[in-house]
Amino acid sequence: MSTLTVQVSPYTDIGEYYRQVHPPFEIIEHPADVGFLAYGATLEELFSNAALAMLSLACSPDGIEEREHREIEATGADTESLLFSWLAEILAVADAEQLVLRRCTVTEFTATRIRGTVWGEPYDPARHRAGTYIKAVTYHQFCVDKTAEGWRARVFLDL
Repeated sequence: MSTLTVQVSPYTDIGEYYRQVHPPFEIIEHPADVGFLAYGATLEELFSNAALAMLSLACSPDGIEEREHREIEATGADTESLLFSWLAEILAVADAEQLVLRRCTVTEFTATRIRGTVWGEPYDPARHRAGTYIKAVTYHQFCVDKTAEGWRARVFLDL
């Protein structure tokens, strides 16, 4: 009598599988600016990972404590303009309030509106390793694409 061996996947959902296949983001070299590719199994995960990529360029997440949080809301006519507005709003809040942020979650998502929360604390030069000062999100080569694995965004930031 033969036996059948079943291999059980260690992944509980497609998002977990996707995170094992792709990192949440990659930094892109550019002569004048800095950019990144962000990935996600879903658009919500893509938007969260894009925010994390941008935040990690501004300040190393090591040593940032989640002492405060801010609710973020953005709107856009399509997926690309929604991601642009989302990142610009997070950047504006962090800059205006001198916050360093380390975590971002999406709590509501539609085709034209996003809401979420970011966590961090006020910038302390004695404790935080400042990265690149980001002036703005740009539309230079900006795109959001559906891929076989999920979603990918390319974003460049003005320094």
